[in-house]
Amino acid sequence: MDRNTIIAIVLSVIVITVGMTVNAVFFPTDYSTQTTTTETGTVEVVDDIDIVDVSAVSQAEDTSEFDIETEAFSVTFDPAGASVSSIRLKNHLESTTGEPVELILKDSSGKNAFLLYPGTSLDDPIEDVFEYKILEEEKVSTVVFSQKFEVDGSRFTIRKSFAFPRNDEYLFRVRVELASNDGTQLPIDAYSLGYDPQIGPYFEELSSNYGEYRRMFYVESGDDKRRNITDFENGEAVLDEPIGWAAVAGKYFTAIGVPASGADSYTRFHQTTGDDEISQTNSFYFTRTGIDGSSVSDVYSYYTGPKLSSSLSIYDVANDNTFGFTALHLDEVLDSSSWLGWLQTLLKWILNIFYRLIPNYGVAIILLTILVKLILQPISKKGMDSTAKMSALGPKVKELQDKYADDPNALNAAMAKLYKEEGISPMGSCIPMLIQFPIFIALYGLLSTHYELRGAMFIPGWIPDLSVPDTVFTLPFRIPLLGAAIHLLPIIYTASMIFSMKITQTTSTQTGQQGMMKFMTYGMPLIFFFILYNAPSGLLLYWTVMNFISILQQIYVNRKKTRKYADEIQAREEAKINKYKSRKRK
Repeated sequence: MDRNTIIAIVLSVIVITVGMTVNAVFFPTDYSTQTTTTETGTVEVVDDIDIVDVSAVSQAEDTSEFDIETEAFSVTFDPAGASVSSIRLKNHLESTTGEPVELILKDSSGKNAFLLYPGTSLDDPIEDVFEYKILEEEKVSTVVFSQKFEVDGSRFTIRKSFAFPRNDEYLFRVRVELASNDGTQLPIDAYSLGYDPQIGPYFEELSSNYGEYRRMFYVESGDDKRRNITDFENGEAVLDEPIGWAAVAGKYFTAIGVPASGADSYTRFHQTTGDDEISQTNSFYFTRTGIDGSSVSDVYSYYTGPKLSSSLSIYDVANDNTFGFTALHLDEVLDSSSWLGWLQTLLKWILNIFYRLIPNYGVAIILLTILVKLILQPISKKGMDSTAKMSALGPKVKELQDKYADDPNALNAAMAKLYKEEGISPMGSCIPMLIQFPIFIALYGLLSTHYELRGAMFIPGWIPDLSVPDTVFTLPFRIPLLGAAIHLLPIIYTASMIFSMKITQTTSTQTGQQGMMKFMTYGMPLIFFFILYNAPSGLLLYWTVMNFISILQQIYVNRKKTRKYADEIQAREEAKINKYKSRKRK
């Protein structure tokens, strides 16, 4: 086997295999609770040693929950703990029930979000009932909770207020105020504000591949680059340096918290195994320290909404959002293919243009596939021409194989010489695959996480949601590695891949390569079948259409050009014979 052929085969296998798995390199592959030590000096474990016994001086009379409405939210408040028990996104519906997406997913403990924990311990939140009032202003709806507390005979007031823009923005403010009733030193020197136990929407299981997931990020203060939190000690990771924001992100929704500016604080991330209600909890807490005086007032900001650039990027320009935020860089929470993020953004822009022309994302994906194929046509044509030329050399290759049947080294040398004389590179058909590699990575990220594909129907009754696999029916039992759901697109994709591999093969394959070619023809598609079986149907739609276009092109080239190249080769052979005869007569 000649060196160039070996390189061609190896590169083909590497490109295909790496292309399917490279996305896992950028993100952790295990999102269950981890107990490894931390990997950076900014994350360390802190013991909860400050436990404060805080009790309300009197109980408020009204204990019933109540709602406020904005264009974006329907929020349910609970006077117990001055907390939030539900945040429903009015403009984003569950694909299965049609109900608004719930962004607070509680476990069996029933713990609400935005509870206050006195001291540094997270064991005993303040859940006393607060008095409240609602203030409706022109641009903001504010709920103000207030209650008097006592610690070791020292009385103080906790006031917690929530300010929600009345428009369709997803970022709101939470102000925490502690004030001594008699002007003396506050009896507590720290508190924590939490977003727990988990963000919605509801999930049955988390996946590191194509399904729902939960990841935790943060951005350092004054920076615009997100960093992953992956290492936990006993379910906790602590950042003791100032941060710009912390986040828990799912596939399509996120909760982002911006800590109080200028306050002494640290941030804690929790990831623990859940219970029968939720298989995993993911939460984060801002712990305010260094409280020294008779009062303190801190303002936190939270974004709870979709992972849409249009909703996240408005907090980079003061005039674009209600509270005048600048340069928060919340769009760093968006998924991208890292070094190919620019390409993913470009492809997303083109996809949305096609959608505006024909409001069906399935059709838009097909049009995007055709456009990508047209752009790659000059390179693809060279690869297909190379395949046709090698097919045309079939008779000559067969002669060499018969002549050197017992001498593989001589056969390789003879075939290398033949390819050189005919101007054929065995790697010619691999070049288009190499060129498509970055496009594949970008599309992999785009079609796996593009928010607009969530709930987007392509073909009623078959592909009602391009963000999930196409399930044609469900078995009453599970098939190993596949599950109970039967998906049709992976089967079509695998069949198209096998046929595409078969028609690109040539009769010039050497005997020693037959096993490799059979593996490439049948083994690799079978591997892809299992890898892509539960992939979003939008991603499979792209690659299936790409395969069908390539098949049609190769069939055309094989029919039109193989004969042409065979005639050219024969003409050159006859010219060589005539030239030899002419020399011999002289």
